[in-house]
Amino acid sequence: MEREDRGRLAFSEISNYDEFLSALELAGMTPGGVNGEGVFTLCGFFGSAVRWHTGDPDTDPWEWRMRVLSEGRGIAYGKFYYGNSGYLTRKWFHYLLAVRRGKSSFEELFAGDEAARRIYTLIRDNGRLSLHMLKLLGFFSREEKSDFERALTALQSSLFLTMCGQERKLSKEGREYGWNSTVFCLTEEFFGEESFHEAAALSSQNAFETLDRHLLRLNPEADASRRRRFLLGC
Repeated sequence: MEREDRGRLAFSEISNYDEFLSALELAGMTPGGVNGEGVFTLCGFFGSAVRWHTGDPDTDPWEWRMRVLSEGRGIAYGKFYYGNSGYLTRKWFHYLLAVRRGKSSFEELFAGDEAARRIYTLIRDNGRLSLHMLKLLGFFSREEKSDFERALTALQSSLFLTMCGQERKLSKEGREYGWNSTVFCLTEEFFGEESFHEAAALSSQNAFETLDRHLLRLNPEADASRRRRFLLGC
């Protein structure tokens, strides 16, 4: 499906889920939407057979988000790029982890951020939690909606949390109802502790340079400032 030409990674037209997975394994990372911010997005290679919001698991990119998570392919989906959702493979996770977090702890990066502390502590202590359960157990009021959403995005961008599935609410009788709610977990659970050992062995600068070279193979025309924003997640 793909070929390598003069160091640049090139992609053929993507027509279905399997072709998307093959392209994603080569790219390693991509925003989930059509806006690649001048750097890169696999959506630019979608053919006419790919159509959003049809419900077809083979040709609807909206379905692919949860499909990669349910199939346990080691591909994360979360708000990793510019505050927007996208994909990240196991191969490149520890490099991005070294860039985004370095040797800093949660306490150092989120000192004074009460909303982030409540969310992170709940998932750390309870394991996987859905969006609605985070709001419920964290006692987030309607007035705290913007703080909740900001903190949840920041925790994903910093690679502390990632999406890991979806579930529906349960009634008192134990029956499912309503729309699906996104489930979150720690990245340690999703990618495994070994990824964190690999990240710890890297310097932030070396990891950044490795990732930057990779971005240039994806798009040699992307300028340095845009590549930096892509890698830093802001």
